[in-house]
Amino acid sequence: MENKTISRKFRLLSQLMELHGENAFKVKAIANAAFKLDKLPFKIADRTEQELSGEQGIGKGIASKVWELLRTGCIQELEALLANTPAGILEMLTIKGLGPKKILIIWKVLEIETLGELYYACNENRLIEAKGFGLKTQEEIKAAIEFNMASQGLFLYAQAEKLANSIFNELKKVLSNECLLYFTGDFRRKLELLSVVEIITTATIDELSTYIDKNSALIKFDYEEGNVQAVHETGLPIRFILSGAEDFFKNLLITTGSTEHIEQIQTKHGGTIPNGESEEAIYRSLGLDFIEPELREGMDELQRAAEHRLPDLLTYEDIKGTLHNHSTYSDGVHSLKEMALYCKNELHLQYLGICDHSRTAVYANGLKEDRVLQQWKEIEALNQALHPFRIFKGIESDILGDGSLDYPDEILKGFDFVVASIHANLKMDKERATQRLIKAVENPFTTILGHPTGRLLLSRQSYSIDYKKVIDACAANQVAIEINSNPLRLDLDWRWHRYALEKGVYLSINPDAHRVEGFHDMYYGTLVARKGGVEASHCLNCFELEKLDRYFESKKSNIK
Repeated sequence: MENKTISRKFRLLSQLMELHGENAFKVKAIANAAFKLDKLPFKIADRTEQELSGEQGIGKGIASKVWELLRTGCIQELEALLANTPAGILEMLTIKGLGPKKILIIWKVLEIETLGELYYACNENRLIEAKGFGLKTQEEIKAAIEFNMASQGLFLYAQAEKLANSIFNELKKVLSNECLLYFTGDFRRKLELLSVVEIITTATIDELSTYIDKNSALIKFDYEEGNVQAVHETGLPIRFILSGAEDFFKNLLITTGSTEHIEQIQTKHGGTIPNGESEEAIYRSLGLDFIEPELREGMDELQRAAEHRLPDLLTYEDIKGTLHNHSTYSDGVHSLKEMALYCKNELHLQYLGICDHSRTAVYANGLKEDRVLQQWKEIEALNQALHPFRIFKGIESDILGDGSLDYPDEILKGFDFVVASIHANLKMDKERATQRLIKAVENPFTTILGHPTGRLLLSRQSYSIDYKKVIDACAANQVAIEINSNPLRLDLDWRWHRYALEKGVYLSINPDAHRVEGFHDMYYGTLVARKGGVEASHCLNCFELEKLDRYFESKKSNIK
């Protein structure tokens, strides 16, 4: 066993001892030993335990643990600490800038146990409220986690998009006007997670290699079977697919569609896909309406295209307002007035739904009843001043373990709408988790079911639920389902949007914004809504102000 490997084991031991509140002097001794072991001028395995104990800064106790490691491959004390430490906390120890002291606060005070939850907390601005953290530290931790995510070989669409657009636009400038250039593959279909960004082009290898050589951010160049692949310095692979002009749009169609989509076309149309002057022309020659790239997933889009039943997909411009957002009343960065003015003056929206955290969310400065009343008073004053713009009085009410909401009915009935969400007890089995959600949906005051599966992409799995039963309950109780637009969530998953639409359930593209910049996440919610086949008429916050007001009033009037 190499000295560095032994040293790393002792460094981890010291970190875990500190996390679990071991004696400070003992922690320091182990940490110092880790440093000494790494710097020894000889191979540790070549010395006896007694010889090692005679080295300055080592001693008998450390030497004994070293030889335990060499003999058995482990240190029992370390194994015991590992067994009592959540896997996510161990991952945090690998993040630059995060030591045991900070992780202990994150774990024990903020009750965060995974990297995904920590990353989300950075987006929500929660870290700066904790002792020893500031805005700069929070942003450094966020950047380090993003780097860690990239090392997994998968990238959030939102992370990849800016880089991809930059490369695409630069390349477009240097290529001739006759050169064709399109995004393709998973990126063009707007999948939420990507392993590569693909661009198809009629450019030559020489033109591409010249561009890559001049772009210092692209650090690799490989050519294989008509593809040129580079890697961005962030780790994101960029693949350029070479095509001749005569069959460019056929190749664009083939490389865009999922394997299932292309196989279905080939099966139904004799195994070949014809050339054409555009994708529209190719689909038309196959007797199909044009299928938007987002829909080409091999579901029922071919049948719909043949029967002229494809959805008229919503666009970002269809959004009339924003629901489920937070202010400084709970854990937001900007005040209620700042959030409203940004929506009105910068985004030119008609309304804002404010949904600060409810009283159970102590970690997020959740609103007790007196502060709810205080916020309602401010909303009334702002609505008079900002007319015709409207602030709707909402709340993100925690769904408790038994499925109940965490305010009494006399408070709940005063809100214009209620977003019911789960933030705790995420490890229930499928049946209990499903029943918990159904009970919350059956609460007559629930208007929207928030981020229904609790997932954090690349970081935390969805809790297991019976999607059909939950969606059926929403249909039966006229409860909308959120498409949480934070790029880490995108929850409800687009793969279940169509079932919700079939059941007559409205969806709501909610940014869950904790600062004004967060409103722009509705763009990513729009992308996944399009993948799910959502039309503007099926989306709650594509309603005009008057229609949404009537919808909320109608929902409340049905409460007995």
